[in-house]
Amino acid sequence: MPTTTLPLPNLHPLPPRASLDSVVVRFAGDSGDGIQLAGNRFAAVTALAGNDLGTFPDFPAEIRAPVGTTYGVSAFQINFGARAIKTSGDSPDVLVALNPAALKVELPRTKPGGIVIVDTGSFTERNLRKAGYAADPLADDSLADYRIISIDVSKLTLEAAKPFGVSQHDALRCKNFWAIGLIYWMFDRDRASTVSWLKKRFTDEPIIAQANIAALNAGHAFGETAELNGDLVGYSVAAAELRPGLYRTITGGEALAWGLVVGTHLAELKLFFASYPITPASPLLHALARLRSLGVTTFQAEDEIAAICAAIGASYAGSLGVTSSSGPGLALKSEALGLAVAAELPLVVVNTQRAGPSTGMPTKTEQSDLMQALFGRHGESPVAVLAARAPTDCFETAIEAVRIATKFMIPVLVLSDGYIANAAQPWRMPSVETMAPFPVHFHTDPVGFEPYARNPETLARPWAVPGTPGMEHRIGGLEKDSLSGDISYSPANHQQMTDTRAAKLDRIARDIPEQTVEIGPESGRLAVVGWGSTYGPINRAISSLVERGCDVAHIHLRHLCPMPRNLGELLSRYDRVLVPEMNKGQLVTLLRAHYLVPAEGLNKVSGQPFKIEEIETAVLARLEQQEP
Repeated sequence: MPTTTLPLPNLHPLPPRASLDSVVVRFAGDSGDGIQLAGNRFAAVTALAGNDLGTFPDFPAEIRAPVGTTYGVSAFQINFGARAIKTSGDSPDVLVALNPAALKVELPRTKPGGIVIVDTGSFTERNLRKAGYAADPLADDSLADYRIISIDVSKLTLEAAKPFGVSQHDALRCKNFWAIGLIYWMFDRDRASTVSWLKKRFTDEPIIAQANIAALNAGHAFGETAELNGDLVGYSVAAAELRPGLYRTITGGEALAWGLVVGTHLAELKLFFASYPITPASPLLHALARLRSLGVTTFQAEDEIAAICAAIGASYAGSLGVTSSSGPGLALKSEALGLAVAAELPLVVVNTQRAGPSTGMPTKTEQSDLMQALFGRHGESPVAVLAARAPTDCFETAIEAVRIATKFMIPVLVLSDGYIANAAQPWRMPSVETMAPFPVHFHTDPVGFEPYARNPETLARPWAVPGTPGMEHRIGGLEKDSLSGDISYSPANHQQMTDTRAAKLDRIARDIPEQTVEIGPESGRLAVVGWGSTYGPINRAISSLVERGCDVAHIHLRHLCPMPRNLGELLSRYDRVLVPEMNKGQLVTLLRAHYLVPAEGLNKVSGQPFKIEEIETAVLARLEQQEP
């Protein structure tokens, strides 16, 4: 019997996905649209896909700005790729704008020719007016420089959530997941982990979980259908080549918390953390409060002064006292920080810098507290100062702060900033067992005990825990006798004690590593020197310029006080020094004063991080000039 061959259906193969080395995506909408939640989920899924990444949560300072206004726009940017990612990206390749205000604020940052996905359902006359539009930008040619993809996300989200019987208000709150469903499709992301996360997050509200899952799936399905019609294009971003190991995404606040915990473990101490909530420093308090099972004690004080005084008391009692704040709070802590200097107790103070004087711009980033950290106390009050360069670097910086504080019996100030605290990166989790311990040895021998006797190597005074037999001693803010700790107003003694406290910094300088060059030649025409969160854009810019044959190097400082002992000699090898800072020129002033080098500043105080392009342009301009 002859076989019958059934005709195949008329299949239209999907077009191949375009391959990208890296891409920048920015989500934006009202502060009530769940933008940060959506961005963080996309970042987590992107990490699971094996990409390297960097994120930039950018949200308003107001708890609830007027809905639909430009003041209330919340954004989340992610740069991910198959190569090493060191910044959150200069300009978005893809912008998702969930209302007119988001389009108004974020469009100028988007690359010309970039994809802009717009929720047309939110472009009502009222919302356009609140955003400051005189006319609908979707109806004229004002967006001609971009590839606009207009989708009624609101309507499609309502349709997806309708079977679950949720209110219109609750249904519209799912449109952030409709949007990331579409972006999941666009970049070939797996939805399974997000579905599991939603079910876990809304365990007590399964209907809400199902509505969000339905919105997620509907956005993904829309992308598949649109691709068949040629309206949207899918992209592929290969996994990055990362060192083998166990990875997780981590924010700067989380990395600081883990670094403090591990640091105190290596010092064989208990961690006591006292803080007062303030933006953008609060994530550190939140993270440490979740680590009580590791022996961490957290105390939310009634004000900044109480927080640092409690931390000092904990150090006096034999734990490591740690406190945190942002610039305004650090100003309030300054008197008590001087007490820690006089008492010569180990203390770690974390300053997550924000933008502007006074209240300023609490959710925007800046590096304007360096001089405050170094000199913002009355009297000669030297402290050690460190700066973290990236979210993952916060872990090692925190451990180093604990090591210095306990070895030299000195307060250590750690500088982070709003960008570092909230941004996330993939972090290769280290093995604590392989880290070198630096256990503290409390003084327990009463024979010949003098509370201000000195370790000849470090100049640290003995750390004697109250209650230890024979260890009774006086401590406080009044000047101390150089051995007994009794109150002393002797001119010669005060000179000696002032000189000794300052000399501790010299001993720390001998102890910390010498400064190295991150990339580029160890001598030449130009060195670009940075500190803190400028690391990513500087390093990416200099890497690109070195590959193009430019005579430029990148030097980045972690230890700001004392500075590495070889820094002056290293800088003298370059004809010129450029210092990009998110302030009006604080580090550049110090370098010129300390080392008499021809340093010049590249200053930015917009509340936003440097772009790679800004660094490249500044460097090329100087290289093109005649040598001085």
